[in-house]
Amino acid sequence: MNPVPTTFKLDEVGSSGIGAEDVERSEAEPFKRCAALGAIDALNSRFEKRLAARFRVDNSLTRPLVSFQANKARAIYRWLKYKEAFSAGLVEHLLARQKISRGVLLDPFAGSGTALFASGEVGLRAEGIELLPIGQKIIATKQLIDWDLASEDIETLLRWAEQMPRPNATTIRAINELRITTGAYPQETLAAMEKFLGAVQMENQRVQAILQFTLLCVLESISYTRKDGQYLRWDYRSGRRQGKKIFDKGEIVPFDVAITGKLREIVGDLQSALLPEDLFFKTRSRADVVLHPGSCLELLPKFEAGAYDVILTSPPYCNRYDYTRTYALELALLGVNEAGLLKLRQEMLSCTVENRAKDLLRMNPAWKSAVAAADEHELLQSILRYLESQRELDLLNNTGIPRMVRGYFYEMACVIAECARVLKPGAPLIMVNDNVRYAGASVSVDIILSEIAQKIGFDIESILVLPNGKGNSSQQMGSHGRDPLRKCVYVWRKR
Repeated sequence: MNPVPTTFKLDEVGSSGIGAEDVERSEAEPFKRCAALGAIDALNSRFEKRLAARFRVDNSLTRPLVSFQANKARAIYRWLKYKEAFSAGLVEHLLARQKISRGVLLDPFAGSGTALFASGEVGLRAEGIELLPIGQKIIATKQLIDWDLASEDIETLLRWAEQMPRPNATTIRAINELRITTGAYPQETLAAMEKFLGAVQMENQRVQAILQFTLLCVLESISYTRKDGQYLRWDYRSGRRQGKKIFDKGEIVPFDVAITGKLREIVGDLQSALLPEDLFFKTRSRADVVLHPGSCLELLPKFEAGAYDVILTSPPYCNRYDYTRTYALELALLGVNEAGLLKLRQEMLSCTVENRAKDLLRMNPAWKSAVAAADEHELLQSILRYLESQRELDLLNNTGIPRMVRGYFYEMACVIAECARVLKPGAPLIMVNDNVRYAGASVSVDIILSEIAQKIGFDIESILVLPNGKGNSSQQMGSHGRDPLRKCVYVWRKR
């Protein structure tokens, strides 16, 4: 790489105040950066060769199957667009490949509950852990449909879809807002939402729950916002300050149109005689699907050792996505306040730059071996040193990136240690995850987590690679090219 050009002589100070020492440093930095990236690439290649026998491109793992897209054809899964979910078809596919048809499945990052309910199709009982109230609400709604919803409730929902009841003024219920959601709806939409929530209170608890869930399903379409990974994008019509590029999300759907359309979809699915079997598989009892609300770092250590036959999960990726921001509208509607939002953000796995470092050994001294496995991983430590050097040189677009990446891997090491503890010997842990890139450095999440898992109780059975890699962010592509990143399904087995 050519050094950064400069017009300053090495023995004089230019009008900007840059002297010889500054110029030498500015010329040297690109070389240092290239050398550091080269060292990371060389280490990465060595580790890839070491695990070459475990990597396998699997053409059956299409992106729609692994992502939420395949759920668009399945009732309830399609009602609320939960982009972070994997598909029910993937769960069925992976369990069939592993020939798992009995026992108890655990998902420590349950999300919208796809693994919990899809596993019921093959006769498994399931337990999950989920921190975010939006995921908890989706799961609770599915449980209500499976166990409690009566035919007369569906008739009531149909009446709502055909003719919205008109509430009395005294029944209007104010919409909870957060600082980051204030002004998210047109005024007429906000008023209609308050009337809707007021009228909902006339119904029984089961119908209320479905109607409130219906409103959650349409929030994005009726608002000025659109989910965009790390944050909410705001339409120019919101009046919020714009960035360099004005964002126009297109049609903002009127409230009555959105809510009645979604209700018709829900009622149609509930009434249909051709419902997918996986949706309304009737579990044998309420104990067959159990959700534990909270953080898996807090809850997993309380679970019984050797109790589970399979773990199937997709943790948050190390990609800066802040679910407390992208799902802020839904969280606000569910009653989360400012203090609650900050608490959720900190309790989440470190996948956003706003997470503070967690004192893992103070949380659980038994995680000493897991922390040591992360400390000793050469590739991980090389990446962390590089990111810290870029932070010190002010070359990162956010100074919290090194702390986030470090927190992610150390916390995941502790989660993996707990998974090893609660699985039966010989049982598999199946995980969907993505590799990432920061400041030009490819972060092989699959290699690092698999080798940490190997040190703390697992054998690496396979790392199944999707045939088409994931693209970089536009910023990373502009600076470092279009080199694709692996998206994988890891299969580890408890020793």
